[in-house]
Amino acid sequence: MNKGLFITLEGPEGAGKTTASVEIKKKLEALGYDVMLTREPGGIKIAEKIREVILDPSHTEMDSRTEALLYAAARRQHLAEKVKPALDAGKVVLCDRFIDSSLAYQGYARGLGIDEVWSINQFAIGSMMPDCTLYFDISPEDGLKRIEQNAGREVNRLDLEGMAFHQKVYEGYQILQERFPDRMRRIDASASLKDVTAEAVGILSDMLKNQH
Repeated sequence: MNKGLFITLEGPEGAGKTTASVEIKKKLEALGYDVMLTREPGGIKIAEKIREVILDPSHTEMDSRTEALLYAAARRQHLAEKVKPALDAGKVVLCDRFIDSSLAYQGYARGLGIDEVWSINQFAIGSMMPDCTLYFDISPEDGLKRIEQNAGREVNRLDLEGMAFHQKVYEGYQILQERFPDRMRRIDASASLKDVTAEAVGILSDMLKNQH
């Protein structure tokens, strides 16, 4: 049996990766691949409950290390209960956010240190790194503007942060691209949904053809 492919989607707030992930899934399924779409934090009952705690706008007193540990805990449960079994069954797993989010948000933007947050997550995920990460690149200004225009989107605790925080998140992702150039593939998220989807599917279908 072929081992599945573990694909993560990353980017700052308002990059459009959640919307694009649905379209990417449809296109890959049309090409004959068995695709599972999931998200972090969440995707399963325990992790969704942890998500509620982390993103609750009223939890403004949450300590940065607590936040990082909660993300890592949700990640572990999600990986063990949902992602790993799907990969073992040969599925293509599309995961909206994974370890890079913790490194950019808590490691860099919160100032905990990328290496420190990396070590917490090594305990959580072991050697389960993505085969490929699609990085949806958009400026913090454009991303937050999109969120304002999207009335249906949930407003979470991270959306309440100021522009300086979102700028740091963006810088954190730039550092990660330099650190993981082979794994992270940049996509211009300011382009249309159609173009973004086409670029993502092109990258992934090439990977899948080479794998099989």
